[in-house]
Amino acid sequence: MIFHKILTVILKILVVLIGLGFVFSAVGLCAAINLNAPPDIEKRDSLFEVKQGESASIIGLRLEDAGFIKSRWFWYILNRWKEEPLKAGSYRLELPATQIEIYNVLTRGKQMLVKVTIPEGLTVTKTARVFAEAAVCEEEEFLQAVENTDLLAHYFVPASSFEGYLFPDTYFFEEHYPAERVVQVLVDNFFKHFKEIADDKLSPREIFEKVTLASIVEREYRLEEEAPVMASVFFNRMKINMALQSCATVEYIITEIQGKPHPEVLLTQDTKIRDPYNTYIYKGLPPAPIANPGYVALNAVLNPAPSDYLYFRLIDPSSGKHYFSKTFDSHIEAGKLYVKR
Repeated sequence: MIFHKILTVILKILVVLIGLGFVFSAVGLCAAINLNAPPDIEKRDSLFEVKQGESASIIGLRLEDAGFIKSRWFWYILNRWKEEPLKAGSYRLELPATQIEIYNVLTRGKQMLVKVTIPEGLTVTKTARVFAEAAVCEEEEFLQAVENTDLLAHYFVPASSFEGYLFPDTYFFEEHYPAERVVQVLVDNFFKHFKEIADDKLSPREIFEKVTLASIVEREYRLEEEAPVMASVFFNRMKINMALQSCATVEYIITEIQGKPHPEVLLTQDTKIRDPYNTYIYKGLPPAPIANPGYVALNAVLNPAPSDYLYFRLIDPSSGKHYFSKTFDSHIEAGKLYVKR
């Protein structure tokens, strides 16, 4: 009788132990699965910002929504187990990564990034200066990277430089980051936005021509609603084999090619400079883009307004408003009637 009771107790203990073993195995397996990187995530660098005062659970939820981790619950458990504070800041995540690898980045703070804003209409040289001043990369290294023939071939850019393909935006980089990778991030961003508004069937040469014209529109327009109309003016001029006559191309010659200060006013003699970029004396597009256009200018060229305008003139320098004309006579008359002094 006593032996039977002892045997019963032993059997109950064994059942409990086996059950616990299954539980721990299941938990361990589940943890292993969730701590690993999602299997379908592509290899890339991605930016992630930890905002001041955010809880670990909120951060886990955002990581899960972004597809960087499998389960926010295991992220929360990991945080409770590790008991390390998540540091506010911007980070570069090398994906795919395990939850522990991501957690280590966000707790050790070693991947905090420099915020760099590239405004619309900057040239390659001015963009290089912005990154150098932010200590992201050396100016000369950036200029060499934008002329890297292997990179240009990789993106099918039919030019000697990425001028026009460095998308204006706000970026986050580590200090002393490789210049070639900086250029790649900007160019990848360009094609991402370009594909949102462009026909997939455009050839590299057609893309290059659109970017070149968009760079001119970028340097000419001031009011967003006028950009598509301005693009239509340039298209209408090209249709009748008329010179584009863009002041922006002459300014590019003076500042970027001749290395002189930006002129306050263009003189008649400036429009007669013998240079392929001078669209006053050479018909058609200039040899390459004159700046890096933003979304508005690109969209304007890819979706120009329907019009039969051939001329435009600035009539209000304070607001940037232009007057559009169909004939040269009305263009001249607008200068007399509407231009604010």
